[in-house]
Amino acid sequence: MHSFETAKDALAQARTRMEKSVEDLRKEVATLRTGRANVSLLDHVRVDYHGTPMPINQLGTLAVPEPTLIIVTPWDRAVVPAIEKAVRSADLGLNPASDGRVIRIPIPPLTEERRKDMVKHLHKILENHRTAIRNVRREIKEGIEHLEKDKKISEDEKTRSLDELEKVTHQETKKLEDLSAAKEKEVLEFK
Repeated sequence: MHSFETAKDALAQARTRMEKSVEDLRKEVATLRTGRANVSLLDHVRVDYHGTPMPINQLGTLAVPEPTLIIVTPWDRAVVPAIEKAVRSADLGLNPASDGRVIRIPIPPLTEERRKDMVKHLHKILENHRTAIRNVRREIKEGIEHLEKDKKISEDEKTRSLDELEKVTHQETKKLEDLSAAKEKEVLEFK
């Protein structure tokens, strides 16, 4: 279960795994709609292209010419209807329109109720990532205690390592909370 030989390895593994959790939250938060156009809103949209689901950004150029508009310029005009359909059915509340060459996706302003729902969703995502960090801390702590029990490290080293593990845990949890707070502010901001 524990794939480390020293307390130093354990702490490095803890830091790496916690940073992955922070990065995952950063990606997830980027896809939340705020009423401001952002091409990352379309990251999860898959377009059926010749029977293969493809990410929208692999089928054309995405641009944000103004704060409430995303423009998709497909490299193959034949895929325009498929992109429109995929965006409509992606449950993002977006209504794309095209002229046969370019797809314009206006970003409507969010209602107060929708903003509150998004904040609730954001808190749920944050809590899942906090839990992931706590689970990493618990596993690494057990591993460090195991190293001491197996006489691979001294009791002093175990104590120092557990203190360092707490510091890393607090740092990474703070990063999660800062990301969440910034996104919440952005979601609740009225335009």
